[in-house]
Amino acid sequence: MRQFYEFFAGGGMARAGLGAGWHCAFANDFDPRKAAAYRANWGEDDLVCADIASLTPSDLPGQADLAWASFPCQDLSLAGVRGGLGEGGEGGEGATRSGTFWSFWALIEKLRGAGRGPRLVVLENVEGAITSKGGADFTALATTLAQAGYSFGALVVDAKHFVPQSRPRLFILAVPRDLVTPPGLTIEVVPPRWVTERLVAAYERLTPAVRAAAVWWNLSSATTLPSPLSDLIETEGVAWHEPSITDHLLSLMTPLHRAKIAAAQATGHRQVGTVYRRTRADGQGGKAQRAEVRFDGFAGCLRTPSGGSSRQTLMVVEGPVVRTRLLTAREAARLMGLPDSYILPARYNDAYHLAGDGVVVPVVAHLARHLIEPVLDFDDLSRASRAAA
Repeated sequence: MRQFYEFFAGGGMARAGLGAGWHCAFANDFDPRKAAAYRANWGEDDLVCADIASLTPSDLPGQADLAWASFPCQDLSLAGVRGGLGEGGEGGEGATRSGTFWSFWALIEKLRGAGRGPRLVVLENVEGAITSKGGADFTALATTLAQAGYSFGALVVDAKHFVPQSRPRLFILAVPRDLVTPPGLTIEVVPPRWVTERLVAAYERLTPAVRAAAVWWNLSSATTLPSPLSDLIETEGVAWHEPSITDHLLSLMTPLHRAKIAAAQATGHRQVGTVYRRTRADGQGGKAQRAEVRFDGFAGCLRTPSGGSSRQTLMVVEGPVVRTRLLTAREAARLMGLPDSYILPARYNDAYHLAGDGVVVPVVAHLARHLIEPVLDFDDLSRASRAAA
């Protein structure tokens, strides 16, 4: 059975995506509320709830095939701190000052120095990591991987191909440069899927030495269409807004979005959409709050509930009747691909935060089945062949 470490583990969504063929040897998260959710679903044995900067190789058992790190999107202070990598020692001042990614990477480097480095590393973050600080953050990540002796490739996978949620995320998969990958799993030209213009431009900005370590992963397409949003929503025990709240949301809509509602009403069928409140230019040099609705069968990207506008609102239209309510915690979990058997925190905000900070389970499963596992399987065969020669 494959062994993996899950860093910034949250509720263990990477673990859920990897599935039964993988054994979690170690998991880590700093947030005690997320740690409680992790333990409720996966047990007590594997998780250490602590600042990653405080961890040392002795805290991690064995040697993992995979290290998965969905480091916080708020921690994109990557550029300009590479010189401090490892300066703080094991959990020392320098590691903390450099941010959580650098603490994670310092730990990986120590594992490698002890001959226990994982064969494959996956980094996951928001798509904005490609362009943050004018692209300097992506360049810092790529340079770090290349200088450590890794080949790496980046993908932008939108969860809308797997679940009814628009959620593009950056995934960087890195392997030691002497690890031979299966034929056809990397491609010399820009692949036709899972790539954006911004990602291509980020590759082009790399120095020749770093670019020499970069590859394009030839990841296959999703094989099935996701269920529509309407199939995921709950119908019993939900709390609808008072009509005055719905009327206020409608008052914040431009004619374009009111027309979307009218079109939904004209179908004569029940239509399910989602609403976000956003701040937009008012056309007079100022700003105004607007409500924007979509009826395309997809939810917008789940966010952490830092304020009312970040909580996604459902709108259900049935003829002349328009009703609205907040997305429930279970619906948010379903949009992340979690089964209904997954135990959610009791508090709404905690459950929504867990979902909004997570990685979509079927996306992890697709990466594992079509990229991670084939790479490791081929490496196993290559090692066996060399040993027999």
